[in-house]
Amino acid sequence: MTRIVRWNPVRQQMNLLNEFDRLLERPTHAYRQSENWGLALDVVEAEDNYTIKASVPGINPDDLDITLEDNVLTIAGEVKDEADVEKEQYHLRERRYGRFSRSVRFPVMVNGDAVDASYAQGVLTLNVPKAEEVKPKRIAIKAN
Repeated sequence: MTRIVRWNPVRQQMNLLNEFDRLLERPTHAYRQSENWGLALDVVEAEDNYTIKASVPGINPDDLDITLEDNVLTIAGEVKDEADVEKEQYHLRERRYGRFSRSVRFPVMVNGDAVDASYAQGVLTLNVPKAEEVKPKRIAIKAN
């Protein structure tokens, strides 16, 4: 047997407000940013290669670790936390710190020996050429 229950919008609003109050009662350190965060990427495919751009402002290029293994490109690094922040009182703190990494699996084989990496104005740019065997080849037609 199905029971009919009258909808009460006030009760639903009160439940929502109670949940909001519970969130505000949690300690603020529960909302601290994760120490391991992802990296936003742009990946563009052309006929012969892939171009990958990653925004990594304020990071020394020598502190980035870029690897290509089994057709998976991984960019990893770490942004160090400032040591003297505990003495100060922050009003707003939005900059991220800690380890980060991001991996991209290419749908076709790429040439890992010819990857070119450059860094300018906080943007890491990688040029990853496709392997010769997957590039389109023109087939000549022999006429009799």
